[in-house]
Amino acid sequence: MEKTKQKRIGKITHYFNKIKVGVIKLSDTLSVGDEIVVKSKTEERFKQKVSSMEIDGKKIKKAKKGQEVGLKLKDTAREGYLVFKA
Repeated sequence: MEKTKQKRIGKITHYFNKIKVGVIKLSDTLSVGDEIVVKSKTEERFKQKVSSMEIDGKKIKKAKKGQEVGLKLKDTAREGYLVFKA
């Protein structure tokens, strides 16, 4: 399996367990349709496609560096996990 270079685009600052939503502080742009990889310090946790994201309860298609977005995650995450664009 070929390992592609993944670009770090942010860090999870909050995770809401009941609704499985992570808040990601972005260090790069992120768009609906992008594929992301969520990693802990030691391993890759899961990969998923961004199906929707929100800022302050409003659905958006694209977010910029410096923004914090809410994202529905397919698996459990923790604060401090890193997010990469696949």
